[in-house]
Amino acid sequence: MKPVLEAIKPNFGSSFAVRKFFKQNEKKPTWHFHSEYELVYIANGSGKRHIGQHISYYRNGDLLLLGPNLPHLTFANQAGQEQREIVVQMKADFLGSEFLNTPEMAAINQLLEKAKGGISFSSKTKKRIGERLEYLVQLPQFSKLLALLDILQELAKADDYQLLNGEGLTVEVNVQERERMIVIHEYIQKHYEETITLDEIAQEVHMTVPAFCRYFKKLTNTTFTKFVNEFRIAQACKLLAEEDAPVAEIAFEVGFNNLSHFNKMFKEIIGKNPTEYRDEVGGVIV
Repeated sequence: MKPVLEAIKPNFGSSFAVRKFFKQNEKKPTWHFHSEYELVYIANGSGKRHIGQHISYYRNGDLLLLGPNLPHLTFANQAGQEQREIVVQMKADFLGSEFLNTPEMAAINQLLEKAKGGISFSSKTKKRIGERLEYLVQLPQFSKLLALLDILQELAKADDYQLLNGEGLTVEVNVQERERMIVIHEYIQKHYEETITLDEIAQEVHMTVPAFCRYFKKLTNTTFTKFVNEFRIAQACKLLAEEDAPVAEIAFEVGFNNLSHFNKMFKEIIGKNPTEYRDEVGGVIV
């Protein structure tokens, strides 16, 4: 899988791009980036979010706003059914810098600043905005623009959101770094159930351990161990929500050999223990 700098062209006669997709599950999601802001509405399904250094799991669709040059994986539906997705992509100055600096745009400007690290909106806003995005796709160009501004203003006023990556991490455009990150991510996907040593992963990308640690921390603003634990916990969230296996069995399945360590990491990353999480998302409590 090659790294992709996504080149985005606005719709004909428009200053931004709006697209609706119907796609099947992607076995190898693409790690990519672009200079545009991206508003993504996933109408159905569940899967992983991997945005910058953030890794988490979504259920029953998603609504995200991502900032420019924030690397992320394609939002693949892990359930295997066809996924319906609407994507709006716009340059930071798609309306012109002077217009964006008017007092009426203050709330939207604050929203776009938050989006530099990625924002996920909860079910209340997701449902309401999702319906409006479905309608927006059908509108003529001028009406699309007015509708988009109204949607952004409503998102700016929403209070049911989560900042996904508070540091606003972006990665400089560097093909070699993209290739390494793809190798690292694919290795974690294949081996997260096992113990992954720094020696092993450094060897995969042909680096010494000290050089790899410096590189990974610079690129992701986190340690490799923490990154792998977040990946494992995201997978655990999926299993807790969709399977009735005991918590201890799930902990082992995602690569934790110690239940107390799993519970500690889960609480640290998710903010609640596994049983509380399962109860909240409507999974089976065991």
